[in-house]
Parts: sequence; structure tokens; C-alpha cells
Amino acid sequence: MKKRLPLKLVNQDGLKELERALPLLLLIKKKRQKDFGRSARLVIICNFHHRIGSDEYFDILFDETQCSELFDNIKSKDALNFTDLKNYQKRLDEIHAKTDLKDSMRVAVGKINGEEMVVACMDFEFIGGSLGSVMGEKFSRAVDYCIEHKLPYLVISKSGGARMMESAFSLMQLAKTSGKLSQLSDAKLPFISMLTDPTFGGISASFGMLGDINIAEPGALIGFAGPRVIKETIKKDLPAGFQRSEFLLEHGFLDFIVDRKDLKNKLSEVAYLFKH
Repeated sequence: MKKRLPLKLVNQDGLKELERALPLLLLIKKKRQKDFGRSARLVIICNFHHRIGSDEYFDILFDETQCSELFDNIKSKDALNFTDLKNYQKRLDEIHAKTDLKDSMRVAVGKINGEEMVVACMDFEFIGGSLGSVMGEKFSRAVDYCIEHKLPYLVISKSGGARMMESAFSLMQLAKTSGKLSQLSDAKLPFISMLTDPTFGGISASFGMLGDINIAEPGALIGFAGPRVIKETIKKDLPAGFQRSEFLLEHGFLDFIVDRKDLKNKLSEVAYLFKH
């Protein structure tokens, strides 16, 4: 019988054990909420970061949870009449009926410890946070807003990659978003890319890795293809912790890793340093 690690010893290399213990850990999470607030969703024993959406990130980051949402009038539609297991438009209609989300990214502007910033955050709940035409358009308009108002730009990524239901329209967003970042750079405004669990495919192949500063949450799975696909392709075992944020930091892909409880202070410090 396989010996289980005591929960107190579970670290990032023991995430599989951790995931098996999630029912218990969810109870621990509820107790921890009293310390970090309802939106932090951290586990006290191992500092495991649960996936959260744009609402929770906005609550964590913005002063007094006050922000103004931008470009919330844009919605996805099925331009190609695409069907896989179900019609794409039907899939969209079902998500719109179940949630208040209009697409996989929301953009808001507000102050983080007094430092005004535009924040674009993905919602994995909306088709895996996939990159489609609407996300590309919101991303681009957010860059234009930053340039007009001379503000730093933060993108919080949580995505499986490009949205296959939009075919080439989705792939075109990789070039579109990367090109817009060159305009932000020309305006001498900072782009902070924050990678959370998971960030894959077209996101990491485009703007996800193009930040003036690339940061991540602890234990986030980040890459292009997943570890299972890579292992099956190269027919070799992968290093321990492969594609976790700690592995990427060690190999130079990230500037630093930040706990969610420290995120607001760290981002405001970075924004202040860029400004001065």
C-alpha cells in the first residue's frame, strides 16, 4: 500500500497528494478565510493557492474593492457556426445563462495602494479561460486605455490557450496582442504579466511571457504543451516540479513568485518603482 505524506509535509512536489485530499482541505480553507479574507483562498498547511476568478482578484487588489470595469459590452459569438460536441453558440448561451461572465477576460481600472493601474484578468470558468476574438479585443483596448491615461498594465493569466471554436480568428489574437504590447513599450509604460494556474498554449506563446516583469503564484503550472504530452513525445521522465512556477523561476523564465496574500503590496511597489 502506498504510504501517504502527512498533510503538514505536502509541498509543491506533493500536489497530487494534495489534490486527493481536497475535500478536507476545503474545510481548512474556510477557516483560513478569516485571516486572509474571503477571496484569498489559501490553505494554511501548505499555502496551496486555489483557482479564483476575476471577481476575487479585483477584491484582493483594488483599494476598498472599488474599480471601474472597462469594455464590458463585448460578447463572443459564433461567426463560423462551429460544432464539436455541441454547437459553439449553444455553448456560449449556456455559459451566459449560468454566469455573469460575457467572455474569458474582464478588464478594470482602479487604485492598488494608491497606485492607479489597469488590470485584465482571465476567468477559467469561461471555456477554460481560452483566448478568442473578444479577449484579444479587450486586451488591445486596455492597452489603448493605458496609453491614453499613462497607466501601467497588469494581466492575470489563467488559460488553457487558444479557443479552437474560433479557429484562425483565435490564432490571430496572438499576433494582435503581441503587437499592441509594442505600442505600450513605445509609450514607456510597464506591462506586468502574472501567470497563475494553469497558463498554457497560446497565452504562454504570446503576451504571457512578454512582460517587462513576469511573475507567478506559487505552484502554478505554466508551459505550452502539458507535461503528459511532453513525456509521451520524448519518452523520458520529466524533472521533479517540471513546469511549476518554482521550476520556471529557477530556469530564468520568471522574475519572482508572489503569494496571493502579498500580491497587492508587491504590485503597488513595482508600479511605484516604474513610475519613479
